[in-house]
Amino acid sequence: MLKITSAEFLQGVADLRQLPKNEMKEILFIGRSNVGKSSLLNKMCNRKNLARSSSTPGKTREINYYIINNGFYFVDLPGYGYAKVPEQMRAGWKRLIEDFLKRGGPIALAMQLIDSRQEPTPLDLMMMDWLDYYEVPYLLVLTKSDKLPNSKLSKQLEAYQERFHSQLTEGCCRGIVPFSVVTADGKSDLLKLIERHLDEKPREKKEAV
Repeated sequence: MLKITSAEFLQGVADLRQLPKNEMKEILFIGRSNVGKSSLLNKMCNRKNLARSSSTPGKTREINYYIINNGFYFVDLPGYGYAKVPEQMRAGWKRLIEDFLKRGGPIALAMQLIDSRQEPTPLDLMMMDWLDYYEVPYLLVLTKSDKLPNSKLSKQLEAYQERFHSQLTEGCCRGIVPFSVVTADGKSDLLKLIERHLDEKPREKKEAV
């Protein structure tokens, strides 16, 4: 199983012309504001304050790159769905993220985070549609799973598996993993899946329609 031995912040990217010159495989962290992306990234790296987060949800507008084991990147995409973000900023986010996703090869796997206690939002579903269209392999990571009793979490997992059956069987969804920052449940599963996708050959670039 993959073991993370080093993790450092590399740079923030607000324009795709600023992408790292050293192209390596990327593991993406995607989700709405306050879903726990920074906490998940920190937990995966065994670091408390590695991931950069804004004190005001929705204000982080950069794609943050972290170099892992000097061999691949964790990439934290700006959170979406925060109501107070101006429409112009939301439109800019859409262009940036869609252009980012269609690059092809470098992206090995995306982790689409959804709060395990809630239903997917329309923006969550839109993001999944983008990932499927651009043929980006992704996991649905149900965060804050420790907030639910085991029986309810099991039912929620079954509901997600039923709801997204077509994405799991015909689309690019590679699994649904409950995760808890508090207990670390799901961490080993994610590390195994990351390792598997890092070993796969790069994808071809797909243009937007």
